[in-house]
Amino acid sequence: MIAARPCAIALMGPTASGKTALALDWAERLGGEIISVDSALVYRGLDIGAAKPDAAERTRAPHHLIDIRDPWQPYSAAEFARDARAALDAVIGRGRVPILAGGTGLYFRALLHGLSPMPEADAPIRAQIAADIAERGLPAMHRELATLDPIAASRIHATDAQRIQRALEVYRASGRTITSWRAEPPAPRLPLRVLKLVLAPRDRAVLHQRIEQRFDAMLAAGFLEEVGRLRVLPQLRDHPAPLELPAVRAVGYRQAWEYLDGRGDAADFRDRGIHATRQLAKRQLTWLRGELDARWFDPMSQRQSLDEALALFLP
Repeated sequence: MIAARPCAIALMGPTASGKTALALDWAERLGGEIISVDSALVYRGLDIGAAKPDAAERTRAPHHLIDIRDPWQPYSAAEFARDARAALDAVIGRGRVPILAGGTGLYFRALLHGLSPMPEADAPIRAQIAADIAERGLPAMHRELATLDPIAASRIHATDAQRIQRALEVYRASGRTITSWRAEPPAPRLPLRVLKLVLAPRDRAVLHQRIEQRFDAMLAAGFLEEVGRLRVLPQLRDHPAPLELPAVRAVGYRQAWEYLDGRGDAADFRDRGIHATRQLAKRQLTWLRGELDARWFDPMSQRQSLDEALALFLP
């Protein structure tokens, strides 16, 4: 008899859609453990603005892949896939149910579908590219990429500093373009049965309202003070281009950093932060529509249906 594959639950969805609350509820009910699939939660010090589970929430269920990097350190999707696979193996080995919860589509894709092999992040090369961006400007770096890898340059917007930096880093580290690396076959998929659930309010206005309310709650909780503490860390204070670091580019943090640099007033900062968060949610929803084997639920009106889907999936 062939042994049944272990089960895992993937709670996906845009920001502010209720993933954390449902993951905690199910983890307590099932004796599960939560594996974060969020590119901001990996960074220490990004707490309020990243809606990181607080100490009380983390006592309700074990959490993994939170606070594993300092905000000046890189962390790639390939590293996430490696770390998440190790966490999955450990959770399953303890006889518990892993619950993957988050909204970073690239992380989900790397873990569930596999990525083509790619050079690891190279801190010295990345720092040099950041310095080049600060000195020469992003348009010049995009033109350099277009000369080296026209296919990648055509797919990467000229203002997307993070992806331009990564494409140049791959080329400088390996002598091969990122396009050629992506043509390689991906790693094997996970040997698991995965229940993929998307939490998304049917009414976009509801999601927008939740985003606005959460942003205001973050401000009341001291979000700007949190960013102020990050800014005085020597590794960030002395960085040649802090706004190009993935941690600082996280939604909300970039806008707060720019505001503390003197851009605009408090009302303008709030508007830009909420707008950027809504744009993130839009991009997340676009990506999720490509997950054809995922089931969609409105977390507020279809909670019973979510519980029924879970019961039908688990052995």
